[in-house]
Amino acid sequence: MLKHLLVAIVAMAASSLGNPFCHAQSALLDLPRDSQHSVIAQRIGITDITINYHRPLVKGRTIWGKVVPYNEVWRTGANENTTITVTDPVSIEGKPLAKGVYALFAIPGENQWTIIFSKSHTAWGSFTYTEADDALRVTVKPQASEPHEALTFDFDDVKADSAVATLRWEKVAVPFKIDVNVHEIVQASLHHQLQGLPQYMWEGWDDAANYLLTNKYDLDEALQYEETSIRTEPRFDNYLTKSQILEAMGRKDDAEVAKNKALERATAAQLFYYGRQLQTQGKQDQAFDLFRQAAKKDPNEWVVHDGTARIYSAKGDFDNALKEIKITYAGAPDNQKIFFEPLVKKLEAKQDINKN
Repeated sequence: MLKHLLVAIVAMAASSLGNPFCHAQSALLDLPRDSQHSVIAQRIGITDITINYHRPLVKGRTIWGKVVPYNEVWRTGANENTTITVTDPVSIEGKPLAKGVYALFAIPGENQWTIIFSKSHTAWGSFTYTEADDALRVTVKPQASEPHEALTFDFDDVKADSAVATLRWEKVAVPFKIDVNVHEIVQASLHHQLQGLPQYMWEGWDDAANYLLTNKYDLDEALQYEETSIRTEPRFDNYLTKSQILEAMGRKDDAEVAKNKALERATAAQLFYYGRQLQTQGKQDQAFDLFRQAAKKDPNEWVVHDGTARIYSAKGDFDNALKEIKITYAGAPDNQKIFFEPLVKKLEAKQDINKN
């Protein structure tokens, strides 16, 4: 009885794609399938989206309206249900979808498709599909596509907070857009992550504050995180981040106090690298002041000579600048020397290394 049931299921699977003579497959053994298994995944922010499906082939057949009938529910693949997993809440074509695993069905049409996200994701094919299990339906427009022999899912137009999932088969492409509220999800994740091991180290709180600062998202919470980082271990890094948060909040006097506390704790190398950061922001005079402070704090630090070379170079004193940059080159680790070779050549050619 069981054997007859399994044979019937295999025959049903084969006939559902127009091939009733699929002798190479087996319900009992692991053998190659006509429709190969595939998985595609895309991360948006910290949200993972995974489509797990099987890839039927065209094989010279008329797919749309024949092998896959119009206006009937289709499994968007072959064999077991195609599934889509989202690890956080998302929006599909502007409509909300909770995190979870869903069967991905579709109702194809010549001019419009309905994409269905079903909570019943463990079924086999669309034979037991019921609309009562729908979590979401959206309608999209099919598009012309380059020929695809094997059914394919792609993630197109990937951006920081969205991507377009596209089904392509034969000469048709069917896209649907997935949006993720990245900052809200990350913020919620940070609350959870900072209850674990990272809460005991200054870096975790500083990293969280830097994320919120960089994205200009909830600066009040960013400041709270940075205060916790400083209480955990006061350092140049977290005081500097605090000053940048306060600056972004418009609290310029408080920002200056925090920056001075950062500079009091800075090593010569940290002063230099902060100076280089200011240079990229066009704050040349402030950068040169930090290069001078770095040279006073530790004149033997190899990278400090880069800052001194830049001060000489800006004055047109290329001979002394060249001497300083050669000291930098000699002291640099082997894997970093490549960054200073162009500076040596520019100074030998009497060119200012502060200009691109």
